[in-house]
Amino acid sequence: MIDPLEFSIKIEPLVIKNGDQKRYYRFRGAKYYGGISTADVVGCNMNCAFCWVHPKVRYQVQEAGTFYSPEQVGNRLVQIAKKARFQQLRVSGGEPTIGKEHLIALIRYLDEYPYTFILETNGMLLCHEEYVRDLRNFRNLHVRISLKAATPEVFAKVTGATQKAYDYPLQALQLLIDNEISCHTSVISDFCSKEELVYLVKRLQELNPELVSQLEFESLIPLLQN
Repeated sequence: MIDPLEFSIKIEPLVIKNGDQKRYYRFRGAKYYGGISTADVVGCNMNCAFCWVHPKVRYQVQEAGTFYSPEQVGNRLVQIAKKARFQQLRVSGGEPTIGKEHLIALIRYLDEYPYTFILETNGMLLCHEEYVRDLRNFRNLHVRISLKAATPEVFAKVTGATQKAYDYPLQALQLLIDNEISCHTSVISDFCSKEELVYLVKRLQELNPELVSQLEFESLIPLLQN
């Protein structure tokens, strides 16, 4: 079993160069959110059994993709959005919060444009208060945290992470709310029994009732077609 916080430290040197350059393997438009400009990043701090990323990218991070600066990534995202008339941008494929300097610089660059940047993340690294504080002044940021499973037991089975890591994204949600950063959370419905969902709803209710009303349910079929 891995601890995503410790694993992030091992992965970061493989996907970050010169402090703020990061590996990406493709740029594309996607149908989600009604249409969104997407940059697919290399490297993650978890090992989810249902991950849709191609094995050559997922397991060969030192060879996959090309290093890009935040400005290069931002420019590619904006150009795709302009051409397709999208209103939203995101980083997908891997975990965008690995390499804080790169991510902050990317969001800062994009904050000058009239697009919403959706930070899709597993939320592990956002359990650090300092990280979340550095996100609070951006106008066009929305954070979407994927919880992967409804209970710690199922979470550990499907992600390969320790059960204690289940709480990291919940801590992140609390920090985002405390810092008044727009956010919501999702869970993969394929893994949720009624009893497990009741447990998750209770945990979210303790943080903020709005998290329950905004809870997004994902299914593996469209997720694997991402």
